[in-house]
Amino acid sequence: MKTIDIPKFGELLAEHLGGVPAEAYPYLLSQLERTAADRYRQWADDVPSHREGILKCAAAEDEIADRVEALFPPSDEHRALVAEIIPKAKQTYYSAFEPYTPVEQMTIQANAERQGANAWQTLKAAYPEKGDELDQLSQIELSSADYLDAALPEMM
Repeated sequence: MKTIDIPKFGELLAEHLGGVPAEAYPYLLSQLERTAADRYRQWADDVPSHREGILKCAAAEDEIADRVEALFPPSDEHRALVAEIIPKAKQTYYSAFEPYTPVEQMTIQANAERQGANAWQTLKAAYPEKGDELDQLSQIELSSADYLDAALPEMM
């Protein structure tokens, strides 16, 4: 297996995240979670021997997005802003995976899940009253990372 360059997704996506008002940031993150869910669904087709587990990870990404949208209901203005940003952010996100096979991509994603867990923890400073819910989001992210870490050796 070739060397895999694991990006720091916060830095990679900084140009897209930087122009978003703080109150719209959770919604933007929720839409990035949906982007990850789409990737998982593709990987389930690419690695059918682990389809069930990979689709559970996709469902977890959608669950995170649903929970975030309920916790931080976006205004119409923020929905419109994020809708403008997401296509370019998605393109940037996907470009980090392009040089790699599906299994190598999932190696990157396992790390991205851990980075996502940290992102929810960072939001606790701005939303301490939602700390328990943000902890739950982090735990969902870590569960997907743990699944990938356990399954990847079987996929290689």
